[in-house]
Amino acid sequence: MATNADPSPAPGQADPMAVLGALPGVPESVDSVRQAVDKVYGHRVMRRRSNEVASEAALRGARGSAALAGADWPLEEVRRRSDFSADDEARTVGAALRLTAEAGQLLSIWRQSPVQALARLHLVAAGGLAEESTVGRPRLPGEPVDEPLVEIAEIPLPEPDEVAARLDGLAGLLRAGTSAPALVIGAVVHGELLCLRPFGSFNGPVARAAERIVLVGSGLDPKSICPAEVGHAELGRAGYLKALEGYASGTPEGMAEWIGHCGRALELGVRESVAVCEALQRGAA
Repeated sequence: MATNADPSPAPGQADPMAVLGALPGVPESVDSVRQAVDKVYGHRVMRRRSNEVASEAALRGARGSAALAGADWPLEEVRRRSDFSADDEARTVGAALRLTAEAGQLLSIWRQSPVQALARLHLVAAGGLAEESTVGRPRLPGEPVDEPLVEIAEIPLPEPDEVAARLDGLAGLLRAGTSAPALVIGAVVHGELLCLRPFGSFNGPVARAAERIVLVGSGLDPKSICPAEVGHAELGRAGYLKALEGYASGTPEGMAEWIGHCGRALELGVRESVAVCEALQRGAA
């Protein structure tokens, strides 16, 4: 499969993400997501205990992201652990937790320099776990990439010069602004980073953290209470990879499939937070 997806502007096309927002099925996904998000933000618990909901959403989102990366731990195990250095799975969970915490601190950097924010996310995830010289920067020619999940999908690995060009193109689009809905922007950022695999490790967790930054910074989920990572994990790795292959194909149908998949994941994350609100209301959490 050729990796043809590239959100950079074509000649005469000023806002390609807006075009993606008009693909068949995408407006319906956007509307469905907005209704779901409005429901959780309108819950009476959010008026008094939004910080508790946000903390629980962060924990559950990190657990979901780690599960997709191969460390599928029960929520209570993630909650009770304090040491995440014992083995590869523990380190993956620890990285996901750090990324979720860091994402909320990077909004201003993201708006000015998305590439710098991504480098910071990789440093947070891989610092102390990967070769020091490779941490916090895009990979160089000849450097290996440890991303077994995406390798299963057989999506070709772009060369570093293509990675740099596409990252610059994506960053330019984000800085310039777009009329596309937040769901579309987040899905493009997430899919592009997964396909590019710009770093030597932790590309999946970094991509999902970047999507979280987009959803928060766009105003769709300003309190970060809608953990899309929960939904991605619930929909399963096979479905995640199939949808990602659609993004990598660059076809309108494939792009719409990926955006729709991200929409369903976000709705499932919202459902999780509604359940948290209900539990808090009952005094069960």
